[in-house]
Amino acid sequence: MSTVSADGGRPPTLEQVARYAGVSRSTVSRVINAVPTVAPEIRETVERAIAATGYVPNLAARSLVTRRTDSVAIVISEPDRTSGTPFLNRMFTDPYVGRVTAGAQEVLLPQNIHLVVIPVDPPARHLVLRYLRQGHVDGVLLVSSHIDDPMPGLLDDLDIPTVLSARPGPPVRASYVDVDQRAGAHLAVEHLVGRGRRRLATICGPLDMTAGQERLAGFRAALLGYGQPDPPVVEADFTRAGGEAAARRLLATHADVDGLFVANDLMAEGAVRVLRELGRRVPDDVAVVGFDDSSAAAEAHPALTTIRQPVEEMAAEMARLLLARIRDPRRLSRAILFHPTLVIRAST
Repeated sequence: MSTVSADGGRPPTLEQVARYAGVSRSTVSRVINAVPTVAPEIRETVERAIAATGYVPNLAARSLVTRRTDSVAIVISEPDRTSGTPFLNRMFTDPYVGRVTAGAQEVLLPQNIHLVVIPVDPPARHLVLRYLRQGHVDGVLLVSSHIDDPMPGLLDDLDIPTVLSARPGPPVRASYVDVDQRAGAHLAVEHLVGRGRRRLATICGPLDMTAGQERLAGFRAALLGYGQPDPPVVEADFTRAGGEAAARRLLATHADVDGLFVANDLMAEGAVRVLRELGRRVPDDVAVVGFDDSSAAAEAHPALTTIRQPVEEMAAEMARLLLARIRDPRRLSRAILFHPTLVIRAST
């Protein structure tokens, strides 16, 4: 593509773009600032002129006009708690975080919105809140699923546009996107029973998390319908090591289990490893179903049957909701619930 040189080798100006496009300077400014009232054909003409002249908008000046930074933060929040694994280690080894980031980028990048990933644990919380309060980003995608996490309420108090990755504990004004957790657990139980399994158990997620509570509630409700009112339950922490430890505890007291629903794929992978160590064949002796359909499920041995939550699509919807709220702060909050699906692989 050829470009039009600026006079004297200086950077192209708004006026030169306007002359090239045959429109007024104010029209070029409206296109650059994404004013929605510009006609599509005028917008295309101006965008071609910008490309031809090599004009680069002054983002600092633009943000003074629009009061926007064209940046959005993904805040990954960990509330007050103790864990054997450091927070950053868990964050960067959990496939879920990468999938959320990738899904949001699909929506944000084509609109030239920059994405800033911010991990926040209790020692860093006040620093992150100060950063957000200072207006460095236009909005927040909050990845938080602990019921007692204060971040949803703190962001609500800041009055910054926010969309949550799960149904919050205490109600807030922000929109949220989630999957029907109970329906996913029902699918797992129906599949295991359909495979002829009669002695089912679960390794559930943390019960201070919405996902942990809802998946366990769905599992219990589904089994009640099959006449098993009190199935064995062991709680773990959504990590591979946590799944291993929980499987050892479960099998020490319920060695006759022949069907296992594990509340995420990382824990399921750990549970399968323990079953193999104990001489239990998967799926011949114990059928295993995970939850998420993350990369861990496909890479496990055997590959895991799992409940798929469409994380990338959910994150994309979060980004769309956030952009709509940034553009129109009066827009009402919404709750979007996605449907899970069963992905059958070799573990059942």
